[in-house]
Amino acid sequence: MTDLDRDALGDWAKLPFFSEAWPGIAEKIAADPREILPPRPQIFAALEHLQPDAVKVVILGQDPYPTPGHAHGYAFSAEPDVRPIPRSLGNIFKELQDDVGASPQSPDLRFWADQGVLLLNDVLTVPAGDANGHAKLGWQTLTAQVLTRLSDRPRAYLLWGAQAQKTAAQVDPVQNLKVETPHPSPLSARRGFFGSRPFSRVNDWLQRQGKPAIHWTNP
Repeated sequence: MTDLDRDALGDWAKLPFFSEAWPGIAEKIAADPREILPPRPQIFAALEHLQPDAVKVVILGQDPYPTPGHAHGYAFSAEPDVRPIPRSLGNIFKELQDDVGASPQSPDLRFWADQGVLLLNDVLTVPAGDANGHAKLGWQTLTAQVLTRLSDRPRAYLLWGAQAQKTAAQVDPVQNLKVETPHPSPLSARRGFFGSRPFSRVNDWLQRQGKPAIHWTNP
């Protein structure tokens, strides 16, 4: 379980987490008799997909979907054939529709990652059926180091919910765009997530930075 494909991680492999914290976390995961999600090869998928210098936008999630067959290593994203679409993602798509006039047909958001959107969960594993069941394993050390690594240049951060906002408290709001709203979950989406227009706000900011906008709605 402790084996790492450092080549796949690329520059992220230099983070101290992988030599200092990952071996202990890996042992705890291996000792957990429950089904662990996402599958082992997908735990670091978001980082393997997108190297630090290619990151333009960061979206922080909490932990993977606890339903087997849903999570595949990207925050809020799910495998293409998942139906019904997870409720938080459904609310994200509703806001996308209201914000930019369209939304994706699939819950698979890897095409966002293709364009420089890092879909990173604060906790990268979850036991099946036990949301936040691995919240105390120490994953947050990785998130903190990723955010520190990304502090070298301006980026946009979509911080949905108190946990994401606390995690990214260190992110400089002057250098970066920080869009902070309630979480898109059914419990809180109507408290300020709906109507926040995060996607057009990010694109406006990117274009002011001289960077291409994100195509949020279709691959």
